[in-house]
Amino acid sequence: MSCNWGTELWDQFDNLEKYTSWGIDFLERYTKFVKERAEIEMSYAKQIRNLSKKYHPKRSREDESRYTWCLAFAATLRQLNEVAVQKEELAENLNTQIVCELTRYTQELKTERKTHFQDGRRAQQHIESSWKQLESSKRRFERDCKEAERAQHISDRIDLDNKTDGEKRCSMKARQTAQQKQQAAEESRKDYVTSLNQFNQDQHQHYHTLVPVIYQRIQDMEERRIERVCEAMRSSAEAERKILPVVSRCLDAMMDAAESIQPRMDTRQVVEVYKSGFDPPGNVEFEDYSATMRRSISESSYLDNRTEGRRHSRKLWPFIRKNKPPPPPPTSPSPGGVDSTSQSPPPASREPITQRLNDLMSSGSRTRKQCLRNLKRGLSLKLGSSPADCSHLPPEQRRKKLQTRINNINQEIQREREQRNALLKMREVYEQSPQMGDASSVEPRLEEVKQSLQRLEEELRRNQTWLSEVDSRLSDHSTRRQSGGCGLNSQATTPGSSSLKQLDNRSPASRESPDGSYTEDHNAELHFKSRSSEFDEDFDDEEPLPSIGTCKSLYPFQGQNEGTLSMVEGELLSVVEEDKGDGWTRVRRNLEEEGYVPTSYIKVFLDSSAKGAKTYI
Repeated sequence: MSCNWGTELWDQFDNLEKYTSWGIDFLERYTKFVKERAEIEMSYAKQIRNLSKKYHPKRSREDESRYTWCLAFAATLRQLNEVAVQKEELAENLNTQIVCELTRYTQELKTERKTHFQDGRRAQQHIESSWKQLESSKRRFERDCKEAERAQHISDRIDLDNKTDGEKRCSMKARQTAQQKQQAAEESRKDYVTSLNQFNQDQHQHYHTLVPVIYQRIQDMEERRIERVCEAMRSSAEAERKILPVVSRCLDAMMDAAESIQPRMDTRQVVEVYKSGFDPPGNVEFEDYSATMRRSISESSYLDNRTEGRRHSRKLWPFIRKNKPPPPPPTSPSPGGVDSTSQSPPPASREPITQRLNDLMSSGSRTRKQCLRNLKRGLSLKLGSSPADCSHLPPEQRRKKLQTRINNINQEIQREREQRNALLKMREVYEQSPQMGDASSVEPRLEEVKQSLQRLEEELRRNQTWLSEVDSRLSDHSTRRQSGGCGLNSQATTPGSSSLKQLDNRSPASRESPDGSYTEDHNAELHFKSRSSEFDEDFDDEEPLPSIGTCKSLYPFQGQNEGTLSMVEGELLSVVEEDKGDGWTRVRRNLEEEGYVPTSYIKVFLDSSAKGAKTYI
């Protein structure tokens, strides 16, 4: 079957015009489709990149570099970021190779189509003009023939009725008119024949020469359009196939990262990180209280026993740190537009610990109780900054800290030595070739590097000494544990043993304060414990503090931490102690329950005798 539009579709000019217009519309729709797909790919890549960046581990988190599951997740995020890069490349290829090219080609196609159909319309107009001229000649020839026939009929009728001279003259005139009409009809016939031949020539040329050529050009244009759509679809698939190997490698890397997770190694790493090196505590020795049973039972002795029991039951480490979290923001806005988050206890400046201890030692009984309360509210037992030898850490953690420090110092020493060698070589070059530079200009920097090396080597020796000391202690502890266990299990305890002897026999782990600090100074610890026991006696026998005002709760509060007090909205409480600047106020309920509540959650009404009349929220 022939597929030539010029011969098969010679009479379908209007349909071809509609079809080609629809083909261009399809090309524009496909271009828009590819453009929107590229935008989707770019948006997806951007979201994936932001997601990877959001969950990528921070550099400050050293713990995430120790465990295999953290490393696997970080590797997965890196591969996901690489996938985002490939998606961006795909979007870029779609825009540059397809969208831009199709947009340019569409404009060219519209111009070419317009030219072809303009030529077709001109050819159509020419053949229509030739047809109209033929019709005009035909109608004129027909009219002239009819007029000549009528004139001949009139002339013949007059000849038959010719009898007189006047009638003979009329017959001659009618005969002349008939001859003129016959001559005009003959001329019209010749014009009609000429027009007919010209139209047949034009029609033959139109349908066998002009139309096939024009329609063939339109057909070629349409085939090129379809071929360009095919190339665009092929390029789109090829661009996506191009990134598949990289995406596949990224997925393989994600699988390898997942397979690299080792639970046993991670749990072993937890031991390495948090192991303290202390020995487990030994058995608690028996304390004999039977001497009090020899007394005569009386009301006074009974009360003394109650006081003694309460004293031992309430005995607390006086310098324990209580972490009071900042109060959560209330469900309704705080009055006065004050942000409740600003009332959280700041971790900042406190008075020096030495000043607090001096006040504690030299003050009276009541002032001493107030000092103890302030210490129990959150004062940490940290005397200044951490010591250089890391003696505040447990033995195992101290060893790891010192080992890390030694490794870092060795790296710095290596860098300084390389820099020194480079400076020495530079000085040698300058001495051999003075035109390249002044050798004396290198001396200040060389001297600075030498001093830095001396300082680092001295610091390295100092840390190595501390590390050897820790290693010797750890080896001694392990030797004692393997030979016979700690001293508490091997020694027999008697009811009359003294407290000082018990403290000497305790394991190193028992010298750890409740807030996690560690000390190896036995004498200082015993002295401090004896002094603190004296303060505990005064603190246990104290009477409740007087109320300095009242307060009304503005929001409900759940006191879940130690030392806090729960309250409901609208509850009236007694104020025992004002806010010291940390965002907490000490209150009491019914002379029985006492604790701290967030200052931003209450409205305080102080008595006029307490620092003047004062009301605040």
